[in-house]
Amino acid sequence: MATRTSQFRFLCGFVYIYFFAQAMSISLLAVWLGQTLKLSGTEAGIVFSANAFAAMCSQPIYGFVSDRVGTRRNILWTVAALVALSGLFFPFLYAPLLKANILLGAAVGGLYLGITFNAGSYAIESYVDRIGRRDGFEYSRVRLWGSLGFASAAVFSGRIYNIDPGINFALASLAGGVMLALLAVTRGGPHVAGVPGKEGVRLADAFALLRMPGFWRFMVFVLGVTNLYLVFDQQFPRYFASLFPDPKTGVAMFGYLNSAQIFLEAGGLFVAPLLVRRIGAKNGLLLAGSIMLVRIAGSGLAVGPVSISAMKLLHSVELPILAVSLFRYIARHFDNRLASTVYMVGVSFGHSIGIFALSSLAGIGYDRIGFPATYLTLAGLGLVFLILSAVFLLPTPAETVGEQAAPLAEPAK
Repeated sequence: MATRTSQFRFLCGFVYIYFFAQAMSISLLAVWLGQTLKLSGTEAGIVFSANAFAAMCSQPIYGFVSDRVGTRRNILWTVAALVALSGLFFPFLYAPLLKANILLGAAVGGLYLGITFNAGSYAIESYVDRIGRRDGFEYSRVRLWGSLGFASAAVFSGRIYNIDPGINFALASLAGGVMLALLAVTRGGPHVAGVPGKEGVRLADAFALLRMPGFWRFMVFVLGVTNLYLVFDQQFPRYFASLFPDPKTGVAMFGYLNSAQIFLEAGGLFVAPLLVRRIGAKNGLLLAGSIMLVRIAGSGLAVGPVSISAMKLLHSVELPILAVSLFRYIARHFDNRLASTVYMVGVSFGHSIGIFALSSLAGIGYDRIGFPATYLTLAGLGLVFLILSAVFLLPTPAETVGEQAAPLAEPAK
């Protein structure tokens, strides 16, 4: 029990610091690209597409390696080391490259950001889910500390950004150093204990996912629904800040709002498993998707900072339900030996495909028809896929009290 408790505490601390670093480095990325580097909406869209493409290439590798190494911490070491470099990367390499050549800068930045933050967050979450299954605790109980870490940074990230964005990046680097220190002083738990190790996973098993109809049913929801909120969120800080007379005030206010939303999100992650168990993972996905569409469409219809802030706060309800439902749906319908591969290929890789395809189009839309009209277009597209998802997602019954979200041995059909 002591080992399980120490592992739980280690993961809570590690996830807290990682998301703190993520908030410091990329939560205001759209503002940094627009206000500091003076990129247009179209150019920022190219940057986000490059990030998604790099993540898309790395996510299947992350997933397969995760399933091969089991509960070993190789990926945690890799991500922590990359986070520690962020203070040097953003001001001294990324910014000069973007100013000199947008395509070259986007490519280099996409490689770093895609592996470190876009794909890296999914890899860490998948690792947490794996350890939770081994040691008997809920993924969401650890993930809520990630929300708290992000919120802690968001409280003052806007203010610090207004002083000097380089401070934000330096704090992210410092957080990466703390992550490395935590890994160095905390021993890992057993490499077995109910979680298959590398002997159980072959490359052929991973490719077999692509032949499963149930996998593609799941991808209808991922590609057509969840992708849209990620595209929507990319340049939302830029739009939010533009609603204030003074852009610096807008940036600071976004930091406060983002912090409040994520603190609420942490509470949602604590209670979301109770709701998802009661309604089933499929209904949880559909509920989260419905809230997402209200948030996107509402942002297009909102007038002024107050109404759009209310729409932003809906994210604190949507995300916990979505995160818990995704893991429970995968656990119910796919072989647990490939849990990380399904998550990294199905969810993370699927997100990157959508972001890569839509980011540039959304950026063009922001420049040509404005943010509100583009948001309404995204919401309309999402509604079509949400209806299709209600048909294609596999039935997932509610769980009885005390029932574990144990995976089925059979693959999705």
